[in-house]
Amino acid sequence: MTKSLFARWQANFWAGLAIVLPGVISIAVVLWLFKNVVAITDALLIFLPKKLTHAELGQGQMYWYWSLVALLLAIFLIGVIGLLARNYFGKRIIEWVDSGILRVPLLKKEYGTMKQVNDAFSTGSRTSFRTVVLVEYPRTGVYSMGFITSEQHGELQSKLNQKVVGVFVPTTPNPTGGFLLLLPEQEVIKLEMSVADGIKYVISLGSIMPEYSALAGKRLGSKEDVVPVVKKFPEQSVQPSLRDLRT
Repeated sequence: MTKSLFARWQANFWAGLAIVLPGVISIAVVLWLFKNVVAITDALLIFLPKKLTHAELGQGQMYWYWSLVALLLAIFLIGVIGLLARNYFGKRIIEWVDSGILRVPLLKKEYGTMKQVNDAFSTGSRTSFRTVVLVEYPRTGVYSMGFITSEQHGELQSKLNQKVVGVFVPTTPNPTGGFLLLLPEQEVIKLEMSVADGIKYVISLGSIMPEYSALAGKRLGSKEDVVPVVKKFPEQSVQPSLRDLRT
């Protein structure tokens, strides 16, 4: 009797944990992001007196509602910068600011590197994290999921005499770490799942697998899909002509 009750309670506990845990983790992540982001955005309210925005007459921490105002202000300013970047004069201003920062000795290398990384992972990039692939790693016969990060390697292709692609193989469940592999193009198996589905698969330890249909992978326009079109011409008349009857 006791074992039966304990087994039921244990089953109920794990079922409840499976329901509550995603919500708790989501809230914890949001609070962590808010706490760390406001540490930067709070500086936007420097024009306001600290006695108004901070506790203990300006000596304590900033009130949470003022931190929220600073975060909203940062979002608004980022939107304004994005709006300016989409027109000609805004692009020119951004180019002038970039050139000015790149002339500063201490910021030249760091800012240039961060800008290159940001451009590589931006939405306008055509090669970075656009394709999910399978590669044989860490040994032959064992496959790992990765993402193609680059396909143009001039010096490497010249040294190796073959085309290679850069593949990032992330760790699980934390995809921010991983390994960069340079593999021959023919050894990379491209998948049809999206990058978002691939990241979900890695984070979930392989438990969330997107649905796949074999017919979905069949490309239209192949020889198997082409149906021959036969034009039907009117049948020739087989009735004899008057000349034939006379003869």
